[in-house]
Amino acid sequence: MAFGWKLHGDGKRLAPGEVVKPDERLSWPRMVGFGAQHVIAMFGATFVFPLVMGLDANLAVMMSGVATILFLLIVKGKIPSYVGSSASFVGAVTAIRAAGGGDATVTGALLAVGVVLAVCGFVIHRLGVQIIHRIFPPIVTGGVVMLIGFGMAYVAADVYWPKDPWVALLTMAATFVFIGLFRGFLGRIGVLLGLVFGFVLSWVWDLVGGKILAPDAAGNVTEHFRVNLEGVATADWIGLPSLHGPVFEVSAIVLVLPVVIALIAENVGHVKAVGEMTGADVDAYMGRAVLADGVGTVVATSVGGSATTTYAENIGVMAATRVYSTAAYYIAGVIAILFGLCPKFGALIAATPDGVLGGVTTILYGMIGLLGAKIWIENRVNLSDPVNLLPTGAGIICAIGPVAFPITGTFALSGIALGTIVLLLGYHLLRAGRRREEASQEG
Repeated sequence: MAFGWKLHGDGKRLAPGEVVKPDERLSWPRMVGFGAQHVIAMFGATFVFPLVMGLDANLAVMMSGVATILFLLIVKGKIPSYVGSSASFVGAVTAIRAAGGGDATVTGALLAVGVVLAVCGFVIHRLGVQIIHRIFPPIVTGGVVMLIGFGMAYVAADVYWPKDPWVALLTMAATFVFIGLFRGFLGRIGVLLGLVFGFVLSWVWDLVGGKILAPDAAGNVTEHFRVNLEGVATADWIGLPSLHGPVFEVSAIVLVLPVVIALIAENVGHVKAVGEMTGADVDAYMGRAVLADGVGTVVATSVGGSATTTYAENIGVMAATRVYSTAAYYIAGVIAILFGLCPKFGALIAATPDGVLGGVTTILYGMIGLLGAKIWIENRVNLSDPVNLLPTGAGIICAIGPVAFPITGTFALSGIALGTIVLLLGYHLLRAGRRREEASQEG
């Protein structure tokens, strides 16, 4: 059930070895604190990725709250999880914008992915989770995650880093320290701390050194301050974020559709992790989780927000606190919605200097890519087998290039989209050929 939490013990503390289950809660003041902690844990990535994609980060934060509440309702409160902005779309969105697509075209493509993801979730729910393992074995899911991360490398290298290399380098170094050396809660918000550090560094550098001669947002080399707070000064304290409807273009939709594979893999992994921590068999809710993620994406993008996914950061918070109550996530969703209703807060987010984003995105894209390698290691994938090695290697290079394959005079499959197709089709075609060869030898 989605509501009606039982009070755990005296509502104040946990005995050694005890956990607060999804249908339990501590006292409400404590639950508010846990909810706020979940907001902080998801906050860095949830506003960074829309910022990188050129979308309204304030709206993304608000709609992440809405999507999280929808997620909890659809899974009937069985899977505690926060649903925030997805990093998987960054490369494809950059390609859409490079081809001249605007905000409406971007969100239309993301909405289409949400519909496909919801349909996949329904199919998984009806057919069982085994269908996932047949179509997306570890070699495919790991490879797709890897090419998504590494396929975005040029965004950091060509778009953000050149705007202010020193700030990018120092921000990256500081984020290394925050994530790598800080323990517990501070370590989990290391990305957010890195952004704050870079923002303050840029502001101080403006005061001490004056304007920088570098490419501006339009790509023209000009003298300008790193931090521009004019938009913050003019923004209202209370109001709705900027909303817009989607526009559907086939070429843009094709670019982002391969991301569905990564989102399904991500959802399955997170649900498995929650099941292991809570000691519950949640496989029966796997399809619901994917469906809920798709519905959240559709709702968020229909008003101009960012696509969503379940968040590992918040799973880490649960592991540290041993509080798995879905009540904390409902509270987190409400807090995120309230944040979104403060335009001045959104203007402050939008003022993040490009050099800061350069340092942070370099780390984030690399981490995403290496998560794919982690999937291979954990599942003991045999990369000496040509059936695994060949399509995976080719797909990753197609993404990193990015390699383009012209379809028409005005449209080409390239980068992440092409890499995913090469990997998925290449693997299954080679695997089918291998089985046919083995069958003929046995006959």
